[in-house]
Amino acid sequence: MRELAGMRDLDAWYSHDDAASLGAELRRQHDGAAKTLEHAEVRARANDNVHELAKLTHVVEGEPRIVSDPPLVVPIAELERGGCVEARLREAFESYLRSLPSDRRVLLERFRYGDLARKVVGIGSVGRRCWIVLLLGRDEQDPLFLQVKEAQASVLEPFLGRSAFGSHARRIVEGQRLSQAAGDIFLGWARAQGDGDGGRDFYVRQLRDWKVSIDVERIKPARLATYARWCGATLAKAYARSGDRIAIAAYLGKGDSFDEAVAAFARAYAELNERDHATLRDAVRGGRLSATKASSSRRFRSLPQAIGSPADADAGWNTDDGSRDETRC
Repeated sequence: MRELAGMRDLDAWYSHDDAASLGAELRRQHDGAAKTLEHAEVRARANDNVHELAKLTHVVEGEPRIVSDPPLVVPIAELERGGCVEARLREAFESYLRSLPSDRRVLLERFRYGDLARKVVGIGSVGRRCWIVLLLGRDEQDPLFLQVKEAQASVLEPFLGRSAFGSHARRIVEGQRLSQAAGDIFLGWARAQGDGDGGRDFYVRQLRDWKVSIDVERIKPARLATYARWCGATLAKAYARSGDRIAIAAYLGKGDSFDEAVAAFARAYAELNERDHATLRDAVRGGRLSATKASSSRRFRSLPQAIGSPADADAGWNTDDGSRDETRC
């Protein structure tokens, strides 16, 4: 952050890292992980829409359709009241188009609607509405998968007040556009109308866009330190783009007080996670909760029943307290 604070504004804005520079750093350290990074880059480039087409769809009457894999992925045709949900999401898509820059709209309008499915997402988003949309371009081998994910109020809102943006989804999108040096070209927001609930905010992005992750549980300590430095530099560049980098650098100072504070927080949070997991295990042993062992590829098969029946369009559309909201469709 001190380095960014000393840069000219344009230089700080354009500052970014890429796979080539990270690989060069590893090679300077004579680290065999450079090869691992190269392989990860190849995997990331292959993790695209064409790859998802082969994995997520099958052909029905000459057209690709999303494969049913309940409860993780359930096509709209298999959901009760799915037609109502599909109609509202297609209406919301029009508002999503208006959130994009005009050149992205021109590109996206070349695609046609293919299929829609409900998708269960990561642990941090359980209970939020999430859908995947299959769009088709030139032909059936020219796919684009978009993820449509519900946006809710920021956890900071009770303390800092409402965002200047009228949409929770727009708040997320504008923040990502500002902080990311290389963002998703199809990132945007939409609003879906509902019965009696005032509607829902969603943000839209590509389901796959050259994403790859590092297995931090297996990485060696020295390489973990390098990876942590990359993550820290990326975070610093995001704050330099979106905030006052000079003031932040001055606050952090040249000592290690901030470093020690972050390390203490990380240790305390790790201990909290262990206590939470022990509480969960006790609840399972005591019969208050049920759990099912599953393979790593199906680790979400034991999701709580609050998510709902695979054949129910309202599944994943529950209120925050787990009760059913029957005012829709």
